[in-house]
Amino acid sequence: MTPRNFLFTSESVTEGHPDKVCDQISDAILDEFLTKYPQSRVAAETTVTTGMALVCGEITSDCYVDIPSIVRNTIKNIGYTGTSGGGFDADTCAVLTSIDEQSCDIAGGVNKAFESRKENADTSVSETENIGAGDQGIMFGYACNETPELMPLPISLAHKLSYRLAQIRKNGTLSYLRPDGKSQVTVEYVDGKPSKINTVLISTQHDPEINGVSDNSKVQEIIKNDIKKYVIDYVFENESPIALSADTKILVNPSGRFVVGGPQGDAGLTGRKIIVDTYGGYSRHGGGAFSGKDPTKVDRSAAYAARYVAKNIVAAGLAEKCEIELAYAIGVAEPVSIMVDSFGTGKISDDEISELVSKNFDLRPAAIISQFDLRGLPAKNGGKFYQRLAAYGHMGRTDLVVPWEQTDKADSLKSQVCACGCSSK
Repeated sequence: MTPRNFLFTSESVTEGHPDKVCDQISDAILDEFLTKYPQSRVAAETTVTTGMALVCGEITSDCYVDIPSIVRNTIKNIGYTGTSGGGFDADTCAVLTSIDEQSCDIAGGVNKAFESRKENADTSVSETENIGAGDQGIMFGYACNETPELMPLPISLAHKLSYRLAQIRKNGTLSYLRPDGKSQVTVEYVDGKPSKINTVLISTQHDPEINGVSDNSKVQEIIKNDIKKYVIDYVFENESPIALSADTKILVNPSGRFVVGGPQGDAGLTGRKIIVDTYGGYSRHGGGAFSGKDPTKVDRSAAYAARYVAKNIVAAGLAEKCEIELAYAIGVAEPVSIMVDSFGTGKISDDEISELVSKNFDLRPAAIISQFDLRGLPAKNGGKFYQRLAAYGHMGRTDLVVPWEQTDKADSLKSQVCACGCSSK
């Protein structure tokens, strides 16, 4: 049985974290390809380390994209330039590329779904409206009523702290900050509901000297006071449903020093922060990453759809929390399974909610792509859409207009459930 009183912790990272640098580069490349040629097939993987960025993967498209320029511009916008880059510089780092086309065997299964294929048909060239899933796999979506955006409170607060940390660096409030940073929030739950903030942790990269002060113990004291005032207090006074208490533990740079960071301090890799990207560990994750993948990859599109379904179920009042699992077979359009778990909070049974899901949501890849306009969003957002999602979470965003965060089906779902608590036939 799930314990009702417990501590739960989630973490977030800033856009300067080496893994997030890679996610943003991969998604910036995706944005550019989809902007120029929306039918592009993209699987772009990035790794960064001291003085180097490597982009590899499979891309099939009818347009040209200057990948090295995208890599350098992305790194520069994050803040890794010159001495302020803390050992990694957008202008001088090596940029290597190793790109192949998408496998024709994979393309054949995606271009035309199994359900509509004729035996021995050549599906490797033309794409039909009824495309198949770009891979097999399982995807999870989740929503709960702990926050206005229907996200778990620990990851919601962790993202807000990381985002605020980047804001005050970029706007010059704390000019000694460098791009790399992490946050972590531990929430105490009582009877299954958030009750108190137990611990708040911020680790931030910084200059070795602040306003002429070079003694590290004094530097850390300055950082601790500034981060408490400009990041932690700001977020909990303006964006948290629960205030800090007198016994909340506050940890700032507990390692004692964080000067060397970013790609110089640790190698980065696309897709290595998938729990940060979703629900902070509060919900299950199928294992697939999002960044660098075009929407035919259900790792991305179906995870967005699962969030959309779960959020509408919670917004409709059918459950206090809801998790959706979708499973796909490569080249097949229809999900091979759909699972609903309301963790005992459902106003109707999980089986009845499953019936509503099947009746109200088209979860074929082509339908998801069309409903959310996943191929057209980069062009509609000035050539930058997926790159903006690549830091501070793909779910629960309140700073971006994200189609899978809409609750436009909540009223319809509610109307289909009769007053006695059973779904209408």
